[in-house]
Amino acid sequence: QLQLVESGGGLVQPGGSLTLSCAASKDAVDYDAIGWFRQGPGKGTEGVSCISNSAGSAYYANSVKGRFTISRDNAKNTIYLQMNSLKPEDTAVYYCAVGAWCGEYDYWGQGTQVTVSS
Repeated sequence: QLQLVESGGGLVQPGGSLTLSCAASKDAVDYDAIGWFRQGPGKGTEGVSCISNSAGSAYYANSVKGRFTISRDNAKNTIYLQMNSLKPEDTAVYYCAVGAWCGEYDYWGQGTQVTVSS
């Protein structure tokens, strides 16, 4: 069974940057799609971004487009989310997930907290 472990969260000031990592316990390359999700305080789960090997494309929520970048390093079995120009509304627990396509995920990480505050 694949396990995913996120890291890189923390406290950052508005306008700052963070890079989240998601390490897979084995070949995440077997899964076409990887995604990042978040759940803010008192909010539901929001899809942040997804990258598909077969489609060769990355997708972003409008709320993060132009600020966040998703990437994967198959050799390292690691998924990244580069977050720039962070805003207080980006405060959330961030989760990574892998699956057959952007829309159906089989495995999830445990989450990492990101807090954007001055």
